Amino acid sequence: HHDRLYYIEAKPEISDLEYDRLLQRLKNLEAAHPELVTPDSPTQRVGDAPVSQLEPAVHRLPMQSIDNTYSLEDLRKYVARVQKLLPEEPIEWVVELKIDGAAVSISYERGRLVRAATRGNGQVGDDVTHNIRTLADVPLELSGKHVPEFVEIRGEVYMTNPELVRINQLQAERGLPAFANTRNLSASSLRLLDPRLSAERKLRFFGHGVGFAEGLKATTHMQFLEELREYGVPPTPNVACFESFEPAVDYCDDLIESLHELDFEVDIRQDPMHAQFD
Repeated sequence: HHDRLYYIEAKPEISDLEYDRLLQRLKNLEAAHPELVTPDSPTQRVGDAPVSQLEPAVHRLPMQSIDNTYSLEDLRKYVARVQKLLPEEPIEWVVELKIDGAAVSISYERGRLVRAATRGNGQVGDDVTHNIRTLADVPLELSGKHVPEFVEIRGEVYMTNPELVRINQLQAERGLPAFANTRNLSASSLRLLDPRLSAERKLRFFGHGVGFAEGLKATTHMQFLEELREYGVPPTPNVACFESFEPAVDYCDDLIESLHELDFEVDIRQDPMHAQFD
């Protein structure tokens, strides 16, 4: 309950101190009654021992990458092709930040987290369940009244800029080189064999897509993002939907102007004349 309020709603009811006391009480109860420990307990986020190696994980549906363009004119041509193919259909355009991190697919069966895998080559990735379980904003069990029988929630594991600063300060104190950027550090942290080391780096997650699923309610992307929120999974922020294309372009321009306000990196490369549109 409190994790959801903190990570999803950004409206915590209790202080960090009160939260820590609740967690310690739970640890004490479980120590006294180990038969009551469940896989989705908050105390089980960090495993006791590292895995021996990363195992291959086959995606039930391929994890595909997206195309990009540096030309607004190319994007308008794409719009024209879509409209030609769907002449009688109302077409909505969704603008969404592309988080600069590591792509993963997290599988839930009857609401419980059962596996997490990197993209890999799109067909087969690495099983990183042991590290995904350490992410505080990834629920070990989905919440809400309607939980699908099975769902692969796809999204991006990322690191905030303040966290990179904190880690590089520790690196400097230890006489070690600084890490270059949040994307590379997120990807390498996700593939560590010891989940305790991964947990120290405070990785985060945004959900933005779906793989294989049975029992989803959503029929549009915006509905799916709202469904993620109901499950307790943080969706990509600042997403907007438009009934025509030009307002979507205007929103992109507004987003670019406000990128400096974000505490995480997004995958956009801009020079005075061009921007990348994903």
